[in-house]
Amino acid sequence: MKKIFLLAVLAGGLAFGQSKKVVASDVHWWGYKVAKSEASSHDGTVKVKSGDMVMKGNQLVGGSFVLDMTSISSTDLTGEYQQKLNGHLKNGDFFEVEKFPTASFKITGVKKNNDKVYNSLVTGNLTVKGKTSPITFPAKISYSKGVVSLVSNKFSFDRQKFDVAYKSTMQDVFVKDDIEMLVKVTAQ
Repeated sequence: MKKIFLLAVLAGGLAFGQSKKVVASDVHWWGYKVAKSEASSHDGTVKVKSGDMVMKGNQLVGGSFVLDMTSISSTDLTGEYQQKLNGHLKNGDFFEVEKFPTASFKITGVKKNNDKVYNSLVTGNLTVKGKTSPITFPAKISYSKGVVSLVSNKFSFDRQKFDVAYKSTMQDVFVKDDIEMLVKVTAQ
């Protein structure tokens, strides 16, 4: 009976894929005022709290990631200005991290992309502030010696779909709806 159970577990793993735990990540974001320029933008990082990527053979077929929104931080500013912006991003004006300390992304599909560098298109459901919307982005995916790496091209999503809105009506007019991101994740 034990042999049958072990065989069923092994067969199930082959049918559904092998899960690899995220061991390293780098998530970078950019936000812009309506007049998009270096001078009218801010950028920073947010940490991946946990995640996994599911492989079937040498192909990525799924996965999920949890972002620690309490870690969101600007990297283009320092000192008092950085503290002010970080507080602003974390409060009710934008991400409300006390109420929504995490965001998540669940991969729902991966297909081949005809780009030489970014060989795949990754589709999934992004959940921010309890609201979920599908997004797709190009990524370079590689798998070697039990380690899978996903590096996205810069992509954007509409913050308004997640109620990430500057609460002052006039101010929200000056902030672009698109947030850009670049994601690097390694799992083994």
